[in-house]
Amino acid sequence: MIERYSLPEMKNIWTLESKFGFYLQVELAVCRAYNKIGKIPDDALKQIEQKAAFSVERIDEIEREVNHDVIAFLTNINENVGEASRYIHMGMTSSDVIDTAFALQIKKASEIIEKDLNNVIDTIRNKAKEHKNTICIGRSHGVHAEPMTFGVKLCSWLDIFERAKKHFDIAKEEIAVGQISGPVGTYSNISPEIEEATCKSLGLKPAKISTQVIARDYHAYYMQSLALIACAIEQCAIEIRHLQRTEVLEVEEAFKKGQKGSSAMPHKKNPISSENLSGLARVVKSNSIAAMDNIPLWHERDISHSSVERIIFPDSTILIDYMLNRFNRLVEGLEAHKENMLKNTHLFGGIVFSQRVLLELTNKGLSREEAYALVQKNALAAFNHKDGDFKKNLLNDNGVTNILTKDEIENCFDSQYYLRNIETIYKRFGI
Repeated sequence: MIERYSLPEMKNIWTLESKFGFYLQVELAVCRAYNKIGKIPDDALKQIEQKAAFSVERIDEIEREVNHDVIAFLTNINENVGEASRYIHMGMTSSDVIDTAFALQIKKASEIIEKDLNNVIDTIRNKAKEHKNTICIGRSHGVHAEPMTFGVKLCSWLDIFERAKKHFDIAKEEIAVGQISGPVGTYSNISPEIEEATCKSLGLKPAKISTQVIARDYHAYYMQSLALIACAIEQCAIEIRHLQRTEVLEVEEAFKKGQKGSSAMPHKKNPISSENLSGLARVVKSNSIAAMDNIPLWHERDISHSSVERIIFPDSTILIDYMLNRFNRLVEGLEAHKENMLKNTHLFGGIVFSQRVLLELTNKGLSREEAYALVQKNALAAFNHKDGDFKKNLLNDNGVTNILTKDEIENCFDSQYYLRNIETIYKRFGI
């Protein structure tokens, strides 16, 4: 079941009641712009502002006859306004209302997503600060590489989310454009002055050019920014899923009292939130492909994009809102098993310290090839034996001990050595 978080507010942006409410905002803004240049009398504007109202039920009833939702909306408004309704929608085309109102819906949704992103970034930042010196193993190709800290891992999460927010911030500003330009965007029966005033009053920028619609690369770019947020969540969720595997067990999702992991196996504690987020990311990423397919339209416009957008924009914004809130809660409650992290860095007698030994041998005069062969022989001997011990192998190898003292070998296994430049990384994030 979807947890509530801030979903009701986001969901309400995409209801029919809300959509037609945004339509009305646009129509009223245009009427006010006409009034300022003397094209709509003050008493007529007052009548429009006081009486303009709609009913979704009545719009649906009219649409069943006219088969056009904007005409049905305008007809219902006109029924309520009366004589002054002749001033409503003057010189406009349906897409002037639809696309400008759509920009307002997206703008409202973006305000929620922006708050969600800031919350996630703050949570990751705090978690990174907490685990700045928590030693864990770094991996490449899924295989143990060298020691690092869990905090540094979290900084990499912080980095990708900060970039995702940067892309989102640009996209939300780019898409905040409206149009009041008439049937093919030539202002044939409406002045660019009206468009300018309308958009300014609505907090939008006029599109540099519109055909009968605003170009859909704006919308595709916005959807791509949501897909990048989904990818950031997915990357972290997959990492949590790996680290929660029984044989790794370096982190665990919070497991509340009374929670059950399996109907058959009482011992189970599964990374269900991370798995849920990984799955939902696929939906958001797929929707971004549909948004790109909406860019090429026939001539000045067709409506092939419309049916798609009625699904992908509500779905993706609602999902991203939900995903960011669920991910934030996941990171807040994430349990780090420091003892397992440390234990994993010393598997097979600390084979992950092999480069330190290699460098010490080359510092003593061995060629890199000679040192590499010597270290690899002892490391693989440890790795290929269930009780293998890399450090013990080194201490028992005359080829090594003839060059390095016992203390020099021991020093190669000091985890703190790998933390000496972490402060530089943290300073880049202002932590």
